Parts: sequence; C-alpha cells; structure tokens
Amino acid sequence: MTIYEKLLSIQTELKAPKSQYNSFGKYNYRNCEDILEAVKPLCAKYKAVSVMGDEVIQIGERYYIKSTARLIDLESEGVVENTAYAREEAEKKGMDGSQVTGASSSYARKYALNGLFAIDDTKDSDTTNNGQTTPKEATKAKQTAKTEEWKLTKSELVTKFGDVVSNAEKCIEYYEKSLGDIPYSEWDEETCKAIRKDLEKKRQQKKKKEQKETEEQKETEEAEIPFSMTD
Repeated sequence: MTIYEKLLSIQTELKAPKSQYNSFGKYNYRNCEDILEAVKPLCAKYKAVSVMGDEVIQIGERYYIKSTARLIDLESEGVVENTAYAREEAEKKGMDGSQVTGASSSYARKYALNGLFAIDDTKDSDTTNNGQTTPKEATKAKQTAKTEEWKLTKSELVTKFGDVVSNAEKCIEYYEKSLGDIPYSEWDEETCKAIRKDLEKKRQQKKKKEQKETEEQKETEEAEIPFSMTD
C-alpha cells in the first residue's frame, strides 16, 4: 500500500468519539487527545506513525502557532501532512503567557489533525466521524458561509445587546470564563446560540427589574401626603 492508500484506510476506519461535554453550550465535542487516541491503533495496523510539531510565527504585529500534523509510512518513509494556524491572544485574563500559547497550540493541533484525517468537526447530532471527505474548496466555502451566518461578533454584542452589554471585550472575557476558558476564536455555532439565549435572558431580567423599580417608585409617590403636617 502507498502512503495515500494507508491514509484513505485510516480516514475510512477512524472513529473519534465526541467524548467531551460543554455544560454551558450543552453539546459534545472532541479534542486533540480524543483524535490521537483513535488514530494510534489504526497507525499500528497500517504500519504508519502520526507526529505533530508546532512553530511560532509572526504575521504583522500578531503571533500565531503553526501546527503541522504528519502521517509517516514506516515501510516507504512517505509523508503526508496538513497545517493549521491559531492566533495567540495579546493577553488572556487569568492565564499566563505559557497557558495562552498552550491553548493556541491545542486549537491549531486539533484542526491540523481534522484536515489530515478528514474529520468533520461541526457540532451536530453525530458522535463519531463517518470518514467521508469533501472537496477542500467546497468545505472552505461552506465554513465561511456558516461563520458569516452564526458567528457572534463584537459588533452584534454592542448593537443588538447594548442594553445589557456595555463593553464587548469584557463580555467575551466573561463568557470565556463561563465556558471553562474556551477562547472566543473557538466558539462554534452551538456556543454562540447559547450565549445569545443567555444575553436575551439577562435582558428580560433587567426589564423586569426596571419595571418593578418603576412600580415601586410610583407606589411611593402615590403614598406621599400631599400637604404639610405642620401648623
């Protein structure tokens, strides 16, 4: 078998369960470790090995983690690889520099593996990868369209939820912490839906509070004695 035939077999047989659970967004997902655990026995079966490497690169004024996932054929030494990038946050509340880099590395590695082994990482009702592949161009266009449709932007936070969100950056930091330190760049469709729902809930709570305060103020004014008690 050639390296590409082995890769196709691994892609077809790979089952990477979504064993992680996000309690805030209420959905299952898979992380980098889940994928690697599923890939290792298949690599042993087809006499191949999967290795990964990271590189810090600077683009403009920002730093990115460049992660490369490789499949190496132990019989022919053929190599197939895929690369993914993740931008490091300039600063992350509650995290030091090494933790910020580590989080970016985990994100980039996961998507490098997704690309190499043709894993669909959308948060749907499926619990495992079905091994099917889609053309790179079609997948990229589809992902772009989805992002434009459901991505929760900073502009939306201020314009649509301005009555409960005064600062988009602080709002994002609040929800990142609520999600268990999942960075804004990794929020998927289900997470964005859950946050919108939570913001709408906060809006309704604020309206009820304001309405109650108005009613109490009105009752106080009506109870006031309209004349002086002094002689």
